[in-house]
Amino acid sequence: MGRILAIDYGRKKSGLAVSDPLQIIANGLETVASHELYDYLVKYMQQEEVERIVIGYPTQSNGQESESMKYIKPFVNRLKKNFPQLPIEWVDERYTSKLAFQTMIDGGLKKKARQNKALVDKVSATIILQTYMEQIR
Repeated sequence: MGRILAIDYGRKKSGLAVSDPLQIIANGLETVASHELYDYLVKYMQQEEVERIVIGYPTQSNGQESESMKYIKPFVNRLKKNFPQLPIEWVDERYTSKLAFQTMIDGGLKKKARQNKALVDKVSATIILQTYMEQIR
C-alpha cells in the first residue's frame, strides 16, 4: 500500500501532507514554492511509493470554482500527463485555512507562529488529506 499525498496548491506556496504507508494517519510534510512543486514531487515520488494524490478544490461560498483554479488546473494537467497511472482526486477545501488556523490555536501555538503562512499551508494540506481519508473509510 502506498502513501496518499495531499496538496494545498497556492499561487506562491503549496502545502503538502502525506499519509503513512498504511493510510491511517495524515501528517504535514512540507511547504514548497509553487514554481518548485513539480520538481519536488518528482523527487519525493522517486523515494516514496505514492498511491494517489488529492488536491484541494477551492470554491467560493456559492459553490462556484474559485479564481485560483486557473493556476491549479495547469499544474494538475501536468501531473496527469507525466504520471498517467497515478489517480488524482479533488477534495473541497473551502474552509481548510480557517480550520488550520483554529487547529493551531487549539494546539497552543503562539500568535507569532500562527502568522507563519507556510505552516498554515502545511496544516491545510493535512486537513485536506484527513478529510479525504475519512471519506474513503
